[in-house]
Amino acid sequence: MNSALNTTTPLCLLFDCDGTLVDSEILLAEVMGDILPEFGLPFSARQYMDEFRGVRFQTIVQTLEKRFQALAEDAFPQLEAGMRARMEARMRAELVTIPGMTAALEELSSHPKAVVSNGPERKIRCALESTELGHHFADRLFSAYTLNVWKPDPELYRKAAAAMGYAPQACVVIDDAAVGVEAGLAAGMHVIHLNHFPNEEVTPKGAIGIHHASELPTAIARLNA
Repeated sequence: MNSALNTTTPLCLLFDCDGTLVDSEILLAEVMGDILPEFGLPFSARQYMDEFRGVRFQTIVQTLEKRFQALAEDAFPQLEAGMRARMEARMRAELVTIPGMTAALEELSSHPKAVVSNGPERKIRCALESTELGHHFADRLFSAYTLNVWKPDPELYRKAAAAMGYAPQACVVIDDAAVGVEAGLAAGMHVIHLNHFPNEEVTPKGAIGIHHASELPTAIARLNA
């Protein structure tokens, strides 16, 4: 949706986590680029960034299995546990916020907010703790692993909106990845695409494209006018 609401009630802001609030995507890409080949699945960090950003880990593995070879029987739980452990260690040591996001969140303090992510809740909490963003969201965290629905399925954003007490048209999705933008549009919500790669990615019709988090408060103010 791209029409503004005629209301003075602050819109509900539904933030993606990885790549939107925190600069974790390159860390995840590197972790996957290390561990997937150890299990016989050729993969590179560049491949994650180009093809799989924001996609559910199990879906990535299943796609690679179709291209190359199936994992050994019962290997997936070991692979996923190893990936999660390595990722958490790197997040706690290296994770930073997306440039400009801390100031944007402060400026948007009057809006109700939640995090809606394809990642597990433990990973969301780790990200918010590591970057000290948790106070903006408290326990308003919606994980695909908890709700058992993953972007690009719009039901993940719809369930988050319902839990927050807002109709879809009163919500704004802020997401950097194609799967999240697609989910938000399909859910009937306003969508702001934080496009980190404007020379490579096109913001879909119906979404608002911005290139830096500092643009976020102005974009939301226009929607809330």
